[in-house]
Amino acid sequence: MSRARQPPLVTGISPKEGAAWTKVTIRGENLGTGPADLIGLSICGHNCLLTAEWMSASKIVCRVGPAKDDKGEIIVTTKSGGLGTSTVSFKLIRPERIGILDQSAVWVDEMNYYDMRTNRNKGISPLSLRPSNPLGIEIDKGKIPQKDMELTFPGMSGDFTSENFSATWYLIENHAGSSFEQLKIAASNLKKQATKKNEGSLAYVKGGLSTFFEAQDALSAIHQRLESDGTEKVEGSMTQRLENILNKASDTADTLFQEVLGRKDKADSTRNALNVLQRFKFLFNLPLNIERNIQKGDYDVVINDYEKAKSLFGNTEVPVFKKVYAEVETRIGALRSLLLEKLLQTPSTLHDQKRYIRYLSDLHAPGDPAWQCIYAQHKWILQLMQNCRDEFISGQRVGAGVLDLEGDTRPSALGRLSHTASLKRGGSLRTPRPSTWRFETPQQVQFVEKLSDVVIGQLPNFWKLWISYVNGSLFSETGEKSGQVEKSKKNARQRQNDFKKMIEELTNRLVKLIRGALLPTTLPQGELSLYGGWENKTELTGAWLTQIIHTVRGCHDALSALEIPNDLLQVIQDLLLELRVHCLMLTLLHTTEDVKRLAEKEDWVVDNEGITSLPSQFEQCMVQMLQSLKEPLEIKPGEINVLQLDQVQDQAAELSVSIMKVFINCLDQLSTKTDEDMDTSHNISVDLTSPDRFSGIQEGFSPTSEQRLLIILSNCQYLERHTFLNLADHFEKHGFTGTEKITRVSVDAVRELDRKLFDAYIERRADPIAGSLEPGIYAGYFDWRDCQTPTGVRNYLKEALVNIITVHAEVFTVSKDLVPRVLSKIVESVADEMCRLMQCVSSFSKNGALQARLELCALRDAVATYLNTDSNSSFKLALDALPQLHSGADKKLLEELLNKFKSSMQLQLTCFQPSSIQPVKR
Repeated sequence: MSRARQPPLVTGISPKEGAAWTKVTIRGENLGTGPADLIGLSICGHNCLLTAEWMSASKIVCRVGPAKDDKGEIIVTTKSGGLGTSTVSFKLIRPERIGILDQSAVWVDEMNYYDMRTNRNKGISPLSLRPSNPLGIEIDKGKIPQKDMELTFPGMSGDFTSENFSATWYLIENHAGSSFEQLKIAASNLKKQATKKNEGSLAYVKGGLSTFFEAQDALSAIHQRLESDGTEKVEGSMTQRLENILNKASDTADTLFQEVLGRKDKADSTRNALNVLQRFKFLFNLPLNIERNIQKGDYDVVINDYEKAKSLFGNTEVPVFKKVYAEVETRIGALRSLLLEKLLQTPSTLHDQKRYIRYLSDLHAPGDPAWQCIYAQHKWILQLMQNCRDEFISGQRVGAGVLDLEGDTRPSALGRLSHTASLKRGGSLRTPRPSTWRFETPQQVQFVEKLSDVVIGQLPNFWKLWISYVNGSLFSETGEKSGQVEKSKKNARQRQNDFKKMIEELTNRLVKLIRGALLPTTLPQGELSLYGGWENKTELTGAWLTQIIHTVRGCHDALSALEIPNDLLQVIQDLLLELRVHCLMLTLLHTTEDVKRLAEKEDWVVDNEGITSLPSQFEQCMVQMLQSLKEPLEIKPGEINVLQLDQVQDQAAELSVSIMKVFINCLDQLSTKTDEDMDTSHNISVDLTSPDRFSGIQEGFSPTSEQRLLIILSNCQYLERHTFLNLADHFEKHGFTGTEKITRVSVDAVRELDRKLFDAYIERRADPIAGSLEPGIYAGYFDWRDCQTPTGVRNYLKEALVNIITVHAEVFTVSKDLVPRVLSKIVESVADEMCRLMQCVSSFSKNGALQARLELCALRDAVATYLNTDSNSSFKLALDALPQLHSGADKKLLEELLNKFKSSMQLQLTCFQPSSIQPVKR
């Protein structure tokens, strides 16, 4: 009992060294009472209990596992004795592994490549068998970061199994600190490995001679045994028995495995079919892939797959391949139809059109898809233009506001009108409009803008598509560049005339549609039904025509930028010329109507220069008209100056003269306006001592007919001296010809009106004053032959002077410049009447002659400032008709009485003195 409880003791192991999985025999004492008593066995620290076979208490057989330690003890553990000890050790040899692809003269035990403990037969990767240190020297890792190595050696790798292996990278990474001697040893090791590989099969045969000898000995022994048995045909011989056994085994195997082998054959045939499907799965899956890619829109993938299938199976004779390829052709035919439908579908972008044309070209579609697309686009643009006109005519586009055809507000159109907003007063003068009329765009303007948008939006892509068709760039992204490009160029050369006709048709349609809306009289009668129908629309003003000209010019510029030949765009230039002429004439006619209504704006309020706002309003109206014509008259590249056309020159000059005459006629009408609506109770006498001598004439003032004559006379003078000259400068600045004729006719007309109005005023004011002289002279039965000594100027003369002063005040209140002209004429009339009266007296007494001379000299001296040649002559004739004064006393009395008169009426006579005080500008 005491011996059974002693711990196991290992005293020997055979062999003492070996590789992993080497079979060893362990000997010793107390190694267990049986297999069940053995509970532990480790060699070099590796548990070998699974492979242990207990033989006796002194012997155990097992296999050495792949221990971590190269050398270690053998420890046996039993239930009865516990953990044992060992007096010997085992050395584990780690042989160099033979790679899966390496040649070997002996059978390699594949057990090394499997995990015996788990029995899962997990194969070891061949890469795991590569040497960790191919140079055979100590590894000294460098400290250079991986990123720096990648930047230094782009596209390379330090892994020697990589295709992009860099030896320099490997040495820097693993042997940065190795000495030169170590590197020489490493080079020697590499040479040995290369030499060992290059020795070939003979080296392996030499290394395995013992194996070949053993095989030779075994074959010789078998041969000798057969010979000792006798002839092979003898019944019961070894070979016969062997044959019988083999035949029986074969029959039994056939019986046992017939069903299995049948299934195997079927599986083999299925496997072969699957192999075919797998090998040619591209073709078999192609119909379904084509359908899926078409649904996703991946036409490039479909075309590439089709080209590949065509090159591989296009001429195949295999029935199954022919059947599948026919299905592919059917799907491709459907794709051609689909792409052609998308190509001809409108609207579409230029990019999509080019893409579909390339697809159809790559699919070898019949015909010429590019030309079909060009033709379809041409018809579609024509239809868009016609639909645009039809929609406006049918009333579907009714509604104010600057709207495009989608109903979106377009502030850009209002922006283009901003600079002409002040020029639209013509419409407001002609017809009453709502307060929002400036923001209501006429239908014709909306139509031209939308039509221009259609042309600018579609024609450039249409032209670019043709250019791509001509230069062959439609096929620049296809595989067959040269052939497709040459074919495209050839087709384009044949169809140049056809395309030119298409562009001409588009530009002609554009021009005719605009003519139908704006210049219907320029269209033949037969085309009015197609392009006309705008009779019920609003009449356009010059400002709207200017916007239309701007729009058409923008359309022409956009087409010119495409480098479309000028001869194809000439019709648009012709239309622009007619629109500019039409805008010029229409603006002049509308201005004539505006000027006619200026008379309604006369408020009779004069400024310190004696003119009302009417001449300024007329000048402003004309300047605004010329400014509104600035854009239509502007000469763009390729255009001509409309004012250089003889017919246009004559019409413009006539209309300009007509405008001037209309305004002068307005002044004439104002002068003859009745006093029914005037407040005749207004007294024109004003406080001449007031600092503001114009306070009597304010807004709401209703002048008398005589005051109106004076105001209009003042306006006429201003027109002749300033307004007409200013307008002549404006006309010349804007390029108008015949300004001299316009100015000459205008000045003549205004002078004629001035003469007429002046005569009328003088007649109204001078006749009453002259007519009151004779009754005043002979009042109280006065007789020149029998009168008393003069004591002063009689009252009739004072009354006449007061009346002249009244006229002076009336004229001065309106215009200081008119005073000399009017008073000279008044004085002339009075002097002429006095001369007539004096010449009619048959005889004078001494006192009568003195009285007459006193009154004539008083009157003459009082109005001396306004005497002219005729009035001086009249006064001279009147004095000559009087007897001469011979007495010095009479002359002295005359002088005293004259001084007395001038002194007593000094205040009244002050107005007849020249004034150095200029009126204050207000």
